[in-house]
Amino acid sequence: MKIIAAPGQGAQTPGFLNPWLELDGVRDTLSAYSDIVAIDLIAAGTTADAETIRDTAVAQPLIVAAGLIAHAALLTTDLAPQAEVGYAGHSVGEITAAALAGVLSAEDAMRFVSTRSRGMAEAAHETSTGMSAVLTRGDIGDAAAAIIAAGLHVANYNGSGQIVAAGSTEAIAAFAAEPPAGVKVIPLSVAGAFHTPFMASAIPPLRALANTLKASSPIHPIYTNWDGSRVDDGTQYLDHLVEQVARPVRWDLCQESFIADGVTALVELAPAGTLTGLARRGLPGTSTVALKTPDDLDAARALLAERDPETSPIRNDHSTAGDK
Repeated sequence: MKIIAAPGQGAQTPGFLNPWLELDGVRDTLSAYSDIVAIDLIAAGTTADAETIRDTAVAQPLIVAAGLIAHAALLTTDLAPQAEVGYAGHSVGEITAAALAGVLSAEDAMRFVSTRSRGMAEAAHETSTGMSAVLTRGDIGDAAAAIIAAGLHVANYNGSGQIVAAGSTEAIAAFAAEPPAGVKVIPLSVAGAFHTPFMASAIPPLRALANTLKASSPIHPIYTNWDGSRVDDGTQYLDHLVEQVARPVRWDLCQESFIADGVTALVELAPAGTLTGLARRGLPGTSTVALKTPDDLDAARALLAERDPETSPIRNDHSTAGDK
């Protein structure tokens, strides 16, 4: 199996959509998505500065729209993958994955992320909160226990010795000032304690919207951040999307499922780089392509078109330079 993965918030950088706008139809598609979310996504992805696209209400729709556009460009040829292709997303990337796997239409995915982003932005303004990556060479359980003891929450379990602490800005600062031995703390450019109880107020409006949407059974395998499992029921996946706002992201368990299912390759959609980096550490031997710009399309298509070996689920890595 091969995975097409969609990144989460924090992957965006100023101007990252500029090269994508050179492709036919992209500007029109972005304009249509902009109308749905009431944000100028073209400006956000081309001329807006880092602070503007750090805003949760802007960042999340921008990331989902970018993933949908990159995927459409990836499959414009008569690409016929020689293995089953599954989908997974990290945090807000799960909404992208839902559209690509057939759970939601692209339009409903944009409606969903619009409501999600506004609700989470409003929740973030209720209390001053933030997030920091916590890197350890020791036991993840010990690092998680230290985070909790510091009055914080574990928001992401990313695998490869990386978890994310989230909570009040004061508690985050105190934890970074005196981290446990063998632990490195790196502040993240996000504006809230996502995937923690601080986001609880974002759930009711998202639930109300979800109840109006049609969730279909996925036409491709899709994995959930809930517990890393494959989900066959669209309604269940949509329920997970709603509740996941205030639950930790279990990307580590997604990667464990990839290994169990014999995943041999992973293509990360724009704005790419984060998940391929985690794959190189957590999925050794798995081939990766980070689809950052249209220049990476041929490499991504070639990887998806390769036939999987019949005797072994793992092969040597031949990641492209674009994965850095």
